[in-house]
Amino acid sequence: MPLSRFLQKQFIEVIQWSEPEEGILAHRYPIADMEIRNGAQLTVRESQMAAFVNEGKIADVFGPGLHTLNTRNLPLLTDLMNWGKDFESPFKSDVYFFSTRLQIDQRWGTATPITIREKEFGAVRLRAYGIYSYRIANPRAFFTEVSGTRELYRVGDLEGQLRDTIVARLTEAIAPSEVAFLDMAAHQAELAQKVAADLGPLMTALGLSLQSFVIENLSLPEELQKVLDRRIGMNLAGDLDRYTQFEAAQSLEKAAANPGGAAGVGVGLGAGVAMGQTMMNAMQHPAGPAPAAPASGTPAPGAAKFCQVCGHQIPGTARFCPDCGKPQGFQE
Repeated sequence: MPLSRFLQKQFIEVIQWSEPEEGILAHRYPIADMEIRNGAQLTVRESQMAAFVNEGKIADVFGPGLHTLNTRNLPLLTDLMNWGKDFESPFKSDVYFFSTRLQIDQRWGTATPITIREKEFGAVRLRAYGIYSYRIANPRAFFTEVSGTRELYRVGDLEGQLRDTIVARLTEAIAPSEVAFLDMAAHQAELAQKVAADLGPLMTALGLSLQSFVIENLSLPEELQKVLDRRIGMNLAGDLDRYTQFEAAQSLEKAAANPGGAAGVGVGLGAGVAMGQTMMNAMQHPAGPAPAAPASGTPAPGAAKFCQVCGHQIPGTARFCPDCGKPQGFQE
């Protein structure tokens, strides 16, 4: 080696790394043509671990603290190089730092709806999203299985793999159960625990540890959500009078959505009068003993009749048609 090159050669005596920004999982210390001096100091901070790699093989992994790099504390390296005694000359190797702090607020979601068999609606397309957090727990496994010899490995490089894995495990947890959507939504925490349990071994194989997993929302397609809302409204309506009030409110909403034209005005006025009359009757005649038999020509409370305008069958006590909104008791 020429004397000038020998004099220019740099020997690394202190090796340390501070994360310059968010989202870095692994970083290769920039050694280039420089060599690590035997006895160099390696500083590993809290929330970090470091791996000493020689000829592509991990010789040792260091936790937080100050470490001296020599053959006495690198027994695996000594064995690899067949060195039987301490050496004085510098040696070339790579040092990789790994961030072991918690990677929080990682988002996941279904890019496209997942198809499952739901107990009440049959086959439905479900959307879901939430958050999770993880950290590097095994740098050796993470290096060999994920990051490799890349100079920098970021959270974003791993995001797609983890997100797709989560969605696959969520589908496997939901699809065979045929649980009603309402029951599923009411037990999101239990469902999240089941998915997390399935994800655990897969994350471990990558050198990671899953710290938390949350399902924030489960949702149906918009058309099924409307059906579900209507069903909930009918359940809240309960008896026939309350059902009629519910239908009146629905008609008012439809009329308000189409304010132009006489038909919309007529429907709105008729529905409003009918609903007002129904509510007044409910207030004046609270629930009590069964009423006397109706006079001749008046339909029984539970009997059905037909709309005088559209001809659809409607409840016997309805003062307007829930389908066309026309008040009953007159002919156009």
